[in-house]
Amino acid sequence: MELPNRASLQDVARIAGVSLATVDRVLHGRPGVRARTVERVNAAIEQLRYRPDPAAARLARNRTARLVFVLPSGTNSFITLLSQQLQALAPWLGEQRAAATVHTVDVFSPTAVAQKLAELQGQCDAVVLMAQDHPQVRAAIDDLVDHDTVVVTLVSDVPSSRRSHFVGIDNVAAGRTAATLLGRFIGNRAGRVGIVMGSRALRDHAERLFGFEQVMATEHPHLQLLPPIEGHDLSDRTEPLVAELLAREPGLLGLYSIGAGNRGIGRALEASGRQREVTWVCHELTPHARRALLDGTADAVINQDAGHEVRSACRPALAEVHGERVIADQERIRIDVFLKDNLP
Repeated sequence: MELPNRASLQDVARIAGVSLATVDRVLHGRPGVRARTVERVNAAIEQLRYRPDPAAARLARNRTARLVFVLPSGTNSFITLLSQQLQALAPWLGEQRAAATVHTVDVFSPTAVAQKLAELQGQCDAVVLMAQDHPQVRAAIDDLVDHDTVVVTLVSDVPSSRRSHFVGIDNVAAGRTAATLLGRFIGNRAGRVGIVMGSRALRDHAERLFGFEQVMATEHPHLQLLPPIEGHDLSDRTEPLVAELLAREPGLLGLYSIGAGNRGIGRALEASGRQREVTWVCHELTPHARRALLDGTADAVINQDAGHEVRSACRPALAEVHGERVIADQERIRIDVFLKDNLP
């Protein structure tokens, strides 16, 4: 079946009996067009079922859309994966007449994040942000939107802000998945389970903890959850905290790592000699997590695909910048579960 030709601006102008410039003014709501002329143009648009051609519109603008990714500073391996995937996406971005750069900031400091976002006002078309849900951050996002900057949140959401889209997994479901895995690996043995997280201030970490606690309380009541350790996603900070936990809890059965810092956790488990005794479930399939799975230190990794997340951040950001549609199903991020037997 042959598809009908797409109506063009020239077709609209011909049917309405006006110039291309007049059609453009009507489409963009610019002043200087008589009411009767606006009616004729809108009637022609409806008659022809005209839809703007996004590719042609980008070419007509003759400018490059500027995207800025604001990511956590430090040595977080998952953030490194995100940056690498963004670099790999550069040729595609070029085809879309867009370019992206990465700025890093201490995401555990809402003041630092807010200051960084303020510096970006008027400097870019869209910001893709990974930060904590805090009043200062929410206000800074809203200020960016007031300055005609599109904001997309990544991995950890700030839902009460005026951001356009959130790109990431269902973190409550991820925490529930971790609890099911950990509980089934441990079985009927009664004992204690440790929890390591970056910070409760990070919404994704708080949501994972909520989901984890839900399932553990209802389905594995024989396992007692210890108060979470907050390591700010830093291996050097997490390692001594986990080492202290292992020394304090000689019968520890399980460990759930909600965020980053897995290198430190792995080192602490290996130094204790209990890496085969303590069931460990963690997040993100980084090179370090992969090695921990292969050598038996980690038992399962819950993953969100870094490449998919970067692409699914850029596409909605550019769609908002250009006034195009977003296909929600295309941007849904899956929760992947990896054992040593199904590593990609």
